[in-house]
Amino acid sequence: MDITGFLASLESSSLATGIRDSLYVFPLIESLHVVGLTMVFGTMLIVDLRLLGIASIRRPFTSITSDIMKWTWASFIWTAATGVLMFVTNANVYYHNFFFRTKIVLLALAGINVLIFELTSGRTVHRWHKDAAAPLAGRTAAILSLLLWITIIVMGRWIGFTTSQSKAPLDRDINLDDLFTPPANESGSPK
Repeated sequence: MDITGFLASLESSSLATGIRDSLYVFPLIESLHVVGLTMVFGTMLIVDLRLLGIASIRRPFTSITSDIMKWTWASFIWTAATGVLMFVTNANVYYHNFFFRTKIVLLALAGINVLIFELTSGRTVHRWHKDAAAPLAGRTAAILSLLLWITIIVMGRWIGFTTSQSKAPLDRDINLDDLFTPPANESGSPK
């Protein structure tokens, strides 16, 4: 199966159709994605600022990472899962979107940055974890991390403004008052 066929099969799956055809599910998933991404960035920001010697300098680096990184990874998994759910709804359009592709490349680069940090400064953390700032390699990784994650966030926002649905949205009049009104039974009166 070629990529076009694979993308079409993703879009036509019952999961993608259910998300795409629901008035509320896609916005809910997107909101959960943003919350997860906020957690990823927020926790990475704490670690990166500590590496740079800007924040929490009285606290050992290893103490901060042991408290925070579990939340970073849980949030990253959450964000990746919600991202996949959004992707399948319009896979062909997202796949060909410049900003989506850039975001994926930047995510890979962020992962490589973490790997390089672990293979360099991370291996000697016992020597410097109580210092105000990390060695040059650690500070460089922190700066790259901040730049990558800020750009990932920007690319993610631009995806939403540069894509269109593969089909027109459902023809519904949306009345926000209906969100707070119980559903009507078959006779038209509230249950």
